[in-house]
Amino acid sequence: MTLGEQIQVPILVGNNFTGERWRGKNNRLTRFMQYMPTDSLDLLPTTTRRDTGLASVAFRQPGTHLLALATNNALLTLPPDSFNLYLKAQDLGNILLIRKERNELDKPVREAYRRCAKTLVQVGASTGLGQAFNHVAGLPLELVPEQNPYTLPLGASLTLRVLAEGRPVPGALVQVWHQDVKKNVEIIRLHTNQNGRVLFRLSTPGTYLVSTMRMTASADRQTADWQSTWSSLTFGFASRVPR
Repeated sequence: MTLGEQIQVPILVGNNFTGERWRGKNNRLTRFMQYMPTDSLDLLPTTTRRDTGLASVAFRQPGTHLLALATNNALLTLPPDSFNLYLKAQDLGNILLIRKERNELDKPVREAYRRCAKTLVQVGASTGLGQAFNHVAGLPLELVPEQNPYTLPLGASLTLRVLAEGRPVPGALVQVWHQDVKKNVEIIRLHTNQNGRVLFRLSTPGTYLVSTMRMTASADRQTADWQSTWSSLTFGFASRVPR
């Protein structure tokens, strides 16, 4: 990214780098922040004036910037078989066990779901100023890198923490999607340790999408049975000097 450049940032959803434009309205955003090396900017007031699913962001400081957003809930109803398969795919055996104990395996499910997303943008050369890359944004669920991926050499390992309301989440499924410069995609499935951390290697240049989700009993049982929160972190680089 060039210093001073202003771009339209799309909000996309989906896996395997085949994301589609988010169909929600911008007024569903509850948080949208730009964290810069020495400052921060609340982008929510200007973004929610439009319903385009795009945000206009200017990058006027050199170094690593962090964009962080969160949405409110949307609701859906799932048939029992689909929901049970979904729980298995997300390694949510604890929720499946609760449904079994409640004799609910054959009952449809009302799910409230929300999204959180963070992306790291490198503007010009690294300056060493500030620590925007690992800022804890206070999202309902977020991935926090403990090293700046834009300053790590190729082949180095990156450690991430999974936090829910600021607290570490042990045993969470974390999926790392890596698309190299030739558009080949590799998927790694990891689980956080007791401190909510995972570690993976930045093996080759390309784009990295890290995702996780968490499901809990809904606080409003009149509206939904379960609350799910989806969170992602994206970054990418075109080239690197090998370690």
